Amino acid sequence: MELNGDTAGTLWSGTTAPCSVRGSTAIHHTAPLPFMVRNRGWVRYCKERERESKKKKVDQCVVPLDFLFLKCIISLGLVVFGYQVHPTVPTPQRTSGGHQCTSNNKNPSLSSYPLITSGKKKIRDLETDKREIVGVFGKTGAGKSSLINAVIGVKNLLPSGSVNACTSVMIKVEDNKQNQAYQADIEFITKEEWKDELWSMLNFLRDNAEQQRSDEEQDDYRDTVEKLSALYGEEWENKSPENLMDYRYFREIQEFVNRKKKTLTCETAKGLAAEFVKYTTSDSKDGEVQRWYWPLVKCVTIKVPNNDLLQHVTLVDLPGNGDRNKSRDKMWKQVVGSCSTVWVVTELNRAAAEKEPWEILKSACSLMGNGGECQRIHFICTKSDEIKDLGSDDHSAAALRALIFKKNIQAKEKVNKEFSQLKMFKKHFNDECFEVFTVSSKEFLRKKYLDSEDTEIPKLQTFLQHLNDCHSETLNYVSGAFGILSLIQGARRQEGADKRKDVYTELEERMDHELDEVRKPMNEICQAFEKCLSEGVEKSNGSWEKVLKSVLHPKNVKGGAFHKILKCVVENGGTHKPKKKKEINLNRKLASCLTDSIDEEFKKTFPNEGKCGPINEALSRFSLDTKKLIEKYKDVELQLIFLKTEVEKVKTKLIKVIRERKKTIYSKAAEFCGEGSMKNMRDTIEKHVRDSKNIMFERAKHEMMNQLRDLMEEILETLENTMLESIELSLKTDGNSIPGLLPEEKQQRPDYPVKVLQAH
Repeated sequence: MELNGDTAGTLWSGTTAPCSVRGSTAIHHTAPLPFMVRNRGWVRYCKERERESKKKKVDQCVVPLDFLFLKCIISLGLVVFGYQVHPTVPTPQRTSGGHQCTSNNKNPSLSSYPLITSGKKKIRDLETDKREIVGVFGKTGAGKSSLINAVIGVKNLLPSGSVNACTSVMIKVEDNKQNQAYQADIEFITKEEWKDELWSMLNFLRDNAEQQRSDEEQDDYRDTVEKLSALYGEEWENKSPENLMDYRYFREIQEFVNRKKKTLTCETAKGLAAEFVKYTTSDSKDGEVQRWYWPLVKCVTIKVPNNDLLQHVTLVDLPGNGDRNKSRDKMWKQVVGSCSTVWVVTELNRAAAEKEPWEILKSACSLMGNGGECQRIHFICTKSDEIKDLGSDDHSAAALRALIFKKNIQAKEKVNKEFSQLKMFKKHFNDECFEVFTVSSKEFLRKKYLDSEDTEIPKLQTFLQHLNDCHSETLNYVSGAFGILSLIQGARRQEGADKRKDVYTELEERMDHELDEVRKPMNEICQAFEKCLSEGVEKSNGSWEKVLKSVLHPKNVKGGAFHKILKCVVENGGTHKPKKKKEINLNRKLASCLTDSIDEEFKKTFPNEGKCGPINEALSRFSLDTKKLIEKYKDVELQLIFLKTEVEKVKTKLIKVIRERKKTIYSKAAEFCGEGSMKNMRDTIEKHVRDSKNIMFERAKHEMMNQLRDLMEEILETLENTMLESIELSLKTDGNSIPGLLPEEKQQRPDYPVKVLQAH
């Protein structure tokens, strides 16, 4: 960033100065600095100008509007937090390591000044970037890769069309903030995890080698052979797990051996795709023998340069229903629980009839809903341009276009009807969260029969742009920066010292009253959940035998075949994930009465949509009424402005805490099966549940209530402690807390902020 003395001095003094947004167009801002920092409309205006500039390709760059620029605003308007300040402006001295500040004066460390220490911490707290996660589900061949490539406008980034595409590797796509290259960061599972997986796979193959297999077992057998063959070729046969862990198999991937990430970089998307393909697929051609490393891969993060749609958004290509590998499955659950939006991708011709996308939705429903933070489900029907049966002799473009439109409307009606019949979704989501899209990635590029808008790809692009525009972190940073500026400027003033004690007393009284107002709905929430959970425990005690029978004695499954399935359930702690059929989860089944009893209350208390819900509403009403106090105590206006921004910051922080902690609270009701319950087979499992039922369900209830009360206490403690600290800082700080301030006239010199920046 280049900043000359005239420009820096102008920014400091608060008169007119040119500045620009992240991009290329210079915006000549004519308002004083305080307006520039606090006016949110100005930030939105800058974003609009940024998009316009990219179309016009105007190349004038002065100062970029990003977090770096905002840090500079703070640094220019006050004593810099990052180094010792001396009675005179330190002169930058060139050394081998860059600029260094030197002075003959010796001052105490800045850590001895509470204002400086607190200011540094508050700037660090502003620098957060909570990304919006969009999870993309769909079976191989549904068109996920083509869809992602088309939506973000990058050809050949994700390989498409491969029938051997691996669906167990999670692929994240986000922007590259570090450089202009296309980059792939590859994260591996651990050696210990792979050895355990080898042991499990080889045992499974040995047990099923000579026996007649069901369709499900045949799928699992084929998948296991494919996974071993991808990494070892045919060398895995007749070898032990110890032999297969030999170093020679991992020479090309030292990062796996050393527990590090592997990074690939390339100047083009196509070049990068060719590099990372061996970590995501098995696709040998013409009999070539090649080693594929996807069985060892936990996640691939692809970083794309200069992409506006990915600025605050991460697209994640997700496997259908988790993974048998524990670390991959844990990551899958974490990502699904963090998705603010889910895209379910399937081919249009079978959108309503295809079982797999609906099974994916059902299996992930509680993770996304009450156990997560999903606000929108987009059901995306791909390949809308494919017409197999024309139904007439008219092959004109107009006729084909009309037929495509007709099919799209019919598909949307069928999918919406199917969704309306899924009762379990009503407990977690509102009807408004579900939307159907009919898209064609191919037509979006070639425009043979459909215009771009008709392919509905632009609708998805607009949605991603909306996620970026609504991203609150930048505005929170601006507001927080203005609060810090107000605190420092207020501390420099000597006026109002005699009135600060009165203001302090009023603020304390106001805070106590507001905390009581937040506490009331919390007590009501705890009582409501206590009642719901008590009913759930009673239902669980009366229905566990029926639930257990449905899992341990399923209909239409032969004893020998189910014995193997049950063995997998036992070995995996109560769950079994077949490739195509529905997941078996004994723990979730036993917990179903408990979760059913709280689902409605949970959705009402912790909704995923925006800032609604009784706790969030109580937080939004929390106020120190600083506006009224400013009218009464004009001399401490700047300190009260700081307190107002601190209130907003702590409320934003607590909303994030609630969003994360509610997942833990829900999981305590959903996963509670006692240790040792899976040691043996049917009889042992039934005996264990029968012996434990009197304490098992009650314990689950108490675990959840404890988590809920802990959250309530944390909210109140955070509010009280943060506000008390901020009140102390703002009203008990004076100019003596800022070391080494220059006289006012010297601070106005044009070169003063530049030297401060250089020293920083």
